[in-house]
Amino acid sequence: MIAAATVNSGDTAWLLICAALVLFMVPGLALFYAGMVGTRNVLVMLQQNVIPLALISLTWVVVGYSLAFGNDTGKGIISDLGLFGLRNLDQAPAPNLHVVVPGIAVPTLAFVAYQMMFAIITPALATGAVASRLKALGWAVFLVLWSILVYPPIAHWLWAPAGWLTTRGAQDWAGGMVVHAAAGAAALALLLVLGRRQVWPGRAPLPHSIPMVVLGAGILWFGWFGFNAGDGLRADGIAAQALINSQVAAAAAMLVWLLVERSTDGHATVLGGVTGAIAGLATVTPAAGYVSTFSAVAIGALAGIVCHLALHLKKIFKYDDALDVIAVHFVGGILGTILVGFFGEKAINAIGADGLFFGGGFGLLGNQLLALVAVIAFSFVATWLIAMAIEKTIGLRVDPDDEAHLDATQQGMSAYHDETAPVAAADR
Repeated sequence: MIAAATVNSGDTAWLLICAALVLFMVPGLALFYAGMVGTRNVLVMLQQNVIPLALISLTWVVVGYSLAFGNDTGKGIISDLGLFGLRNLDQAPAPNLHVVVPGIAVPTLAFVAYQMMFAIITPALATGAVASRLKALGWAVFLVLWSILVYPPIAHWLWAPAGWLTTRGAQDWAGGMVVHAAAGAAALALLLVLGRRQVWPGRAPLPHSIPMVVLGAGILWFGWFGFNAGDGLRADGIAAQALINSQVAAAAAMLVWLLVERSTDGHATVLGGVTGAIAGLATVTPAAGYVSTFSAVAIGALAGIVCHLALHLKKIFKYDDALDVIAVHFVGGILGTILVGFFGEKAINAIGADGLFFGGGFGLLGNQLLALVAVIAFSFVATWLIAMAIEKTIGLRVDPDDEAHLDATQQGMSAYHDETAPVAAADR
C-alpha cells in the first residue's frame, strides 16, 4: 500500500549524491565543448552550457516537474499543472514521498532534484552542434520554451508510470531517448534553422585546448555514474550493475574508437579516446540497468565502431555539426535504445524484459523502435517551430561576421590574455 511506504535513508542519500553528480556533468560538458572551439569563443561556449543551470532549475520547479511527473491528464501524453510551483506535493503520489517500490520511498523533493538535473543537461548537449552561431538572448529564450514544451512531455512518455510509451513496454533506463535522442533531434532542427558557419566546410578552428577537453570528458565520465547508477532510485544491486556497465562500456568504446582511428587516420589520439568514451557512455545509457556486464562491453564496442563511422554523416548530408553531437549523442542514443531490444535481460532486472538474444522475441525491439520514432519526430518538429519563431522575432543566429570572435561581442572580454606583451614605460 502506498500509505504504508516509508523513507529509506540509504536510497535517499544515494539519490541526492547522484543528483549532485549529474549536476557536475554540466560544467564538465561546458569544458568538454569549450576546449574544442577557438580561443575567441571559449567564454560564450561556457556560458551557453552553464546558463541552463539557472533557467531550467526555475522552469522545472514552476511547471516542468508537474508536466512530466504530475497527475496524468489521460492517455499518457502529459500531466496537468496540479503541482505548479511544487505546491500540493502532499497530494501525489503519497504524503511528501515518491514511492520507488511498494513499501519503500524517497522524499519527493529528492526525486524532483534528481530529475531536474536531467532536464538541465539535455538541451545543453545541442550547443556543441551549433557552436559559434547562437545569440545569447535567443538561446536563453529557447531554453525556457524547450524545457517547458518539449522535455516534460518526452519525460512523461517514458519515465512516468502512466506514460503511453511506458505502458506499451518501451524501456529507457537513464535517457537514451529522453536525453540523447531528444537532444540530437533538437540539434538537427537547430542546424536546419541556423545554417552553416562561414568556415564550413573548409578548415574550422582546431580545438584550442585538448587538456580542457580531457578534463571535461573526465568530469562527464565521473558524473555519468550518477546519471546511470542513480536512475533506479535505490542503492542496490541494480545500481551497482548500472555503474559497472557504464564503466566497461566507456572502456570498450574508447579502445575500439582508438583502434578504428589508428587504422583509418594513422594516429590513436587522446581526443579520439575521450570522444569514444563519451560515445560509449551515451550508448549504454538506455541499457545500463537492463543488461549484463558482458552485454555492456559489447554495447560499448559497437558504439566505438558505429559512432566513429557516423562522423562521416555530416559530409554525406552536408550539415555543419561543429563538435559531432549527432555522431556521439544522437547516434549513440539511438543505437543504445535499439540494442536494449537485443541485450535486455529480465534476469538482470525484474522490471525489464528479455531482448531478442535472450528469448524475448521482437516485442521489446518493436517497442523501442516505436518510441524512438515518436521521440525523434516530436523533438525535431517542436524544436524547429520554437527555433524558427525565435529566429523570426528576437533572433537566434549571430551575425555571420561575428562567428569567429563571439567572446568580444557577447562577453566584452577574452578568456586568455597575452601577459608576455611589452609593457609601456608609462605603465610600469
